[in-house]
Formats: sequence, C-alpha cells, structure tokens
Amino acid sequence: MAAVEINIKGKVQGVWFRKSAKQQADTLRLQGWVRNNPDGSVSLYATGAQTALDELIAWCRQGPPQAVVSEVLVQESQEHTLNEFTIERDP
Repeated sequence: MAAVEINIKGKVQGVWFRKSAKQQADTLRLQGWVRNNPDGSVSLYATGAQTALDELIAWCRQGPPQAVVSEVLVQESQEHTLNEFTIERDP
C-alpha cells in the first residue's frame, strides 16, 4: 500500500472533475478523498496499490472531457486507513 497527495491545476472546477475522479478511484479500488480548493485547483488524496495510484495520476493529467489540466503536482504521503473514496464539500 502507498499514498499520494495530488494537486491539479487548470480548468478543473465546474467540469465534473471530482465526480469523475471518484469514479476512477472506485474502479481502481482506491480509498481517499477529492475536493475543490479556493484557488480553483482540485486536491486529491488516495491510498492503495502503487499500480492503481499510478493509473489515477495518469488519469489526473487528462481529467474528464471538459477539463483543461495545466499542472499536476504529486507528492508521496503518509498512509491513512480509510474505508472508501469520498467527495468533500467545498471549503
């Protein structure tokens, strides 16, 4: 098991990024969360198998059809025990 924090920048809010990310994470059997940030970016935390995390990171570089991703920052993170992947409310 591994964990990552991902920050996605560009046109990533208002384009179903969070819902699509949750669908990807569920398909990959990852746990974690995704949320919008006040600066217009999206943050994502995921934990699970490294191969699945790599697939999620690759997906984040493209996002859903209407997204325009300009930058994806990935940082290894401490693993937390979570039961599912959730969409967090805007701060």
